[in-house]
Amino acid sequence: MSQTETKPFEHLIFDRLIRRANIVTMAKKNDYGIIENGAVGISNGRIVYVGADKSKLNAKETIDADGQWLLPGLIDCHTHLIYGGNRAHEFAMRLNGATYEEIAKAGGGIISSVKATRQASEQELFDSATKRLESLIAEGVTTIEIKSGYGLDLDTELKMLRVAKKIGETYPIRIAPTFLGAHALPPEYKDNSDGYIDLVCNEMIPTVAKEQLATSVDVFCENIGFSYQQTEKIFKTAKKHGLQIKLHAEQLSDQNGATLVAQYDGLSADHLEYLSQNSIEQMAKHSTVATLLPGAFYFLRETKLPPIQALREADVPMAIATDHNPGTSPCLSILLIMNMACTLFKMTPLEALQGVTINAAKALGLNNEIGSIEIGKKAELVLWNIGHPNQLSYQFGSSPENTLFT
Repeated sequence: MSQTETKPFEHLIFDRLIRRANIVTMAKKNDYGIIENGAVGISNGRIVYVGADKSKLNAKETIDADGQWLLPGLIDCHTHLIYGGNRAHEFAMRLNGATYEEIAKAGGGIISSVKATRQASEQELFDSATKRLESLIAEGVTTIEIKSGYGLDLDTELKMLRVAKKIGETYPIRIAPTFLGAHALPPEYKDNSDGYIDLVCNEMIPTVAKEQLATSVDVFCENIGFSYQQTEKIFKTAKKHGLQIKLHAEQLSDQNGATLVAQYDGLSADHLEYLSQNSIEQMAKHSTVATLLPGAFYFLRETKLPPIQALREADVPMAIATDHNPGTSPCLSILLIMNMACTLFKMTPLEALQGVTINAAKALGLNNEIGSIEIGKKAELVLWNIGHPNQLSYQFGSSPENTLFT
């Protein structure tokens, strides 16, 4: 009896049975884990059978996949989906020679989105965010991380996180909410960054934790963001309040942030263009995921590549995500991001798919629940009308036909 057939399956009546499917389990380390002409049995929302399509399998509802490809739901593990306004004018500024730092110092960048987000109502933020969300759902996304960070005051940060919660209650999608109060320095704390960090630690994080509006805390550790010492203070506070930690790390320079987040057993370090070998070793030691963001790399016309080969050699799991945000990655296509990971970062189609399934689940601390098709995991699945799973990172501009099961 195989590991998938843990009980006499012929006596089970599943709630739902998907049969005659080519199953991409993503349960093997260096392989798609394909089961041709297979079946998946689902009961109480969880997978209870994965294996050959046998005639004795029974269910209340049977779906004939007719040879289509069944995959885990795709996961966008790093987004800033909720915000007011847009920053198209800054795109033009960059094309005329302005750097990211110069735009930020001139009052643009994150702060311009903060102004628009503070002015927007909860309903306005919900309406704009869900329009973006629908584009991702159409491409097979069943889980999305949503960060706050465009409020930079308690009321607006809570407003953003409430919108994220409402999205999860309204749409058939899993939301992983992250508090990113330390995204930038708000105007009212322009000359008092330590004072703002005190506000984040003493007021914002305790309130977010008490109201259970986020599961993780993130920080932008960078020359134009927050220092190593300030980041560590936030990490200590997050741990105290039972929140997991993530980090925007080594995007514009090496601040040693990836080492810091790894040493605090953080879920992921994200961006990583300037990642050092020492940090790679620390991430490998502490099982911290490298979340790579090719959309921002492309949009900012970055030239320094993340150290993909060194991450491979160290066996650090690599996730990829849209990093959807109004300033540096206004991308709403997870399939395009998969293609960018292959073309810009020279990842393989298998690595790209791992990056939006099992490794993305690890980056959110959800790999025991989602990210692969295995017994016991949630049945958050997508049926694709494609010829092979590598087609998902090959084709962009239109999404192959798909059906979501959540």
